[in-house]
Amino acid sequence: MTRIAPAERRAALVQAALRVIARDGVAAATTRRIVAEAGMPLASFHYVFDSRDELMAELVNTVVAEEQTDLEPALDPATAPLDLRAAIRSGLQHYFDGVRADPDREKAMFELTQWALREPGFAPLARRQYDRYYELAERAARDAAELTGRAWRLPVAEVARLLVTLTDGLTIAWLVTRDDAAAGRALDFAADALAALAVTPDPIATDPVAQHPILAHPVPSALDPNAGAR
Repeated sequence: MTRIAPAERRAALVQAALRVIARDGVAAATTRRIVAEAGMPLASFHYVFDSRDELMAELVNTVVAEEQTDLEPALDPATAPLDLRAAIRSGLQHYFDGVRADPDREKAMFELTQWALREPGFAPLARRQYDRYYELAERAARDAAELTGRAWRLPVAEVARLLVTLTDGLTIAWLVTRDDAAAGRALDFAADALAALAVTPDPIATDPVAQHPILAHPVPSALDPNAGAR
């Protein structure tokens, strides 16, 4: 019998859990159903996970990591657009391409959120899920601004929350309608709305030398031959 490395076993069980949740819901995603979906014996589950709760936390981490991978081409300094609006639109398109490539992944995550909010004691799982979304969105917003030489008028954490709100709406609408053209228009709207929240930084305001009262306006020295001409 071929031995499977623990990391590969964990990954296979996470993907199996995503498929079961997308198809049948979280309540149906028992450990027995998950290992059956993965084609593994029940002992395989307890070999790599202490509980189903641990698997659910790993599932969230895995999906966020996959979404980050989807975004990476749009934020590559070598290829990213120099205009912020174009950079945002590119990032959103890469995100949406990931949604279209694996819609069950997104269905599973929405199902997980709703289940966690309904079940007593599991709300922290939904909060952890969205905290990870906000972290990813904040990193993307900060990188996009830095790459294009722009600055956000709002705290970047607020920009990140708006970005997650927009992508949530886009995703659920597309999962229902599968209307690519409507999704494209929503992406354009989101890019326009987010880009409007940025400004071009004032070079004086961001220059520590210019802001320093002495360095910006040095006192003439008695040893300076041109001091009297100033």
